[in-house]
Order: sequence, then structure tokens, then C-alpha cells
Amino acid sequence: MISSNKPVQYLLVALFAFTSSINFASTPIGSVSAEHEKVVVTEENHAVANGHGEGVGHEKEKEFNASELINSHIGDSHDFHIADWDGHPISFSLPVILWTNNGLEIFSSEKFHHDNLGHHVIDVNGQKLVRYKEVIFYADKFEAMTAEERDNGAFAFNARPLDFSITKNVFSMLMSAIILFLVFFAVARSYKKNRNAPKGLAGFLEPLVTFVRDEIAIPNIGTKKYAKYMPYLLTIFFFIWINNLIGLIPFFPFSSNLTGNIYFTFVMAFITFVVTTLSGNKNYWGHIFNTPGVPVWLAPIMIPVEIIGMLTKPFALMIRLFANITAGHIIILSLVSLIFIFKTVAIGPVSGAFVLFMSVLEMLVAALQAYVFTLLSALFIGQAVEEHDHH
Repeated sequence: MISSNKPVQYLLVALFAFTSSINFASTPIGSVSAEHEKVVVTEENHAVANGHGEGVGHEKEKEFNASELINSHIGDSHDFHIADWDGHPISFSLPVILWTNNGLEIFSSEKFHHDNLGHHVIDVNGQKLVRYKEVIFYADKFEAMTAEERDNGAFAFNARPLDFSITKNVFSMLMSAIILFLVFFAVARSYKKNRNAPKGLAGFLEPLVTFVRDEIAIPNIGTKKYAKYMPYLLTIFFFIWINNLIGLIPFFPFSSNLTGNIYFTFVMAFITFVVTTLSGNKNYWGHIFNTPGVPVWLAPIMIPVEIIGMLTKPFALMIRLFANITAGHIIILSLVSLIFIFKTVAIGPVSGAFVLFMSVLEMLVAALQAYVFTLLSALFIGQAVEEHDHH
């Protein structure tokens, strides 16, 4: 017998997919707020003579660029694009926090305006700053840079102030940290009040915590030492999982792509590397610098190989999480883009069906990638603390 709630559930799922399509499709492209922007060409820049010799303006439709749409969504930004109204974007601006040559400067990102070259600029206490691809530069140094140097501007430290801005990804990270704190604080308080079987939120989270302990920590680290690393493993599991889910919600205050940002995955992998390295016992370091069963004359070859092996582990963690999450976003956006590429609503139902399928699949991937990252972290830590029996 089919439950009476089934049609409602199907409707909600379809509505989620449709909302995802609309929100992804309305993502701003650089400084352009709509993909099918119509550029008005006036008499001043492109006059066309008519039969009476008068100049008249005409409209030229900008060609849809799927790459720009995708890059604008998966990248970071200084504001949240909410919607478009009458050709104008509605955005939630975030604070820009800079340490410049004149000291600390704090202002809203909406203060940036376009100059004659189309760059986002602002004058702050006599300093002209330029925002290019969400990186803020000193204007004079920006003008002296080549196009390649501008594209790699994140590493042009001499040409930019120290940037502590609350970008979309930073906002998402802080929000997920607050969610984690509130959730586990509520669970801890629930356990203090009720020593019996947990209920509500505690009842939902206990199987997940038990799963991380029994299926990840104990098998890979061992019963004697797993408890020391449980707080870290639980933190990265739930932190990555929550941020993966936030990236699937296409409307404000969510819609960020934090776990699809390679800087974020680098930091997460680096923390695992530091924990692993600091936890290494004499057996772990002995295996690296004096590999058992290997002739001494091979040491100059084996030691560099083992050190490279140490570095490839966090590198694999970083790339795996970044690539899988980013790929999911790209696929969904590409499916939505088909509607604008073919310029027909007939492709809408097909695209929507695939978007729905991918959205559900990405919910599974969100949990799976959190599990894989936590599992490999536990495996690497277990290799570092493993005790070898000597007979």
C-alpha cells in the first residue's frame, strides 16, 4: 500500500531539483548578473546609418558561455548572489578586511565599482585597490603585471595587501563550525540529562559516532590508541560532511563550494599530515630511514622514496576530496547549461531529470567523501603508531 505522503515527498524532491536548476542558472558570470545579458550598443560607440542618415542603437545578445557560468559557481566570491530582478543582481555583500600600507581597512564588498576598463576598484584612504578574479591588488602594481601574473595573483604577495576578508567560503566554514558546535553541545547536554537510550538528535548521531569508532578508528589505529584520535576523526568526518551538504543547497546562505576549494582541502590534508608525523613512533621512523630487509647500500635510494611516500599521502587526500566534489558541481551545472546551449525549453525536462539524479547521487557522495577522508586519515595515523612485535 502506498503511503499518502509519497506524492508530497515526490513533489518536494522535484521542487528541490527545479530550484537547483534555477539557482545554478542564475549564478553571476564575473561582473555579469545574467547569462543572456543584452548589451545595448548606442550611437556613441556603434552608430548604424538608416535610410535618413541617422544613427540608431541596436541590441546584441551576448553568447552564453558555460565555462564562465561553471567557474563563477565553483569559485569563491565576496558576496552571495541571491537572484536577479529586472536585469539587476540581488546580492548579499560580505565584509572585506585588509591590512594595507595604511593599516587595517574594513568595508563592504558592495563599495567596489567599475572603472573605464571594467575592473572592480575602490579608493580607500588615498589607496586605489583593484579586485580581479576575487583577488585584491594595489592598483599601481596591478597595472604593471602581465595577464599571466594577474591570473596567478593569489601568489603575488608583493602586489596585494594581506586579505582577511569574509568571503563566501569563509562564511560557509564559520557557519558549519557553529552548526557543529551547537549540535554536539546539544547532544552532550542530552547525555547528561538522560543516561538511558538517547532520543532525538542524540539518537540520530550516536550510530554515526559509533560507526566512526568501530569501523574506522579501531580497525586502523587499534584498541589501545584509538581513543586519543577520536576527537580529530569525528571532527573531520562531520565537518567535511556538513560542508559537502551545504554545497548542494543552491540558495543563500548556503551554495558555497568550500570542500571543492583546493586551498581548503590542502589545509585539511596538511593537518592530517602533521598529526601523523607527530604521532610517529620509532618503528615508523625506522621504517623510513632504515627499511627492514633492505641492504644498506640501497639506503640512498630508499630513504628519498620513503620520504616521497610520506608526502604523497596527504597529496592524495587533498586531490581526492577536491576533485570529487568539484566534479559533481561541474556535472550539474553542465546539465543546466544544456538548456541555454540548445536555446530551447524542450531540453528542460531531460536536463531537469538528470539534475535530479545527480543531486541525489551527490548526497551520497557527500557522505562517502567524508568517510573516505576520515578512513584514510585513520589509516595513516595507524601506520605511524603501529607497534611491531619482536620475537
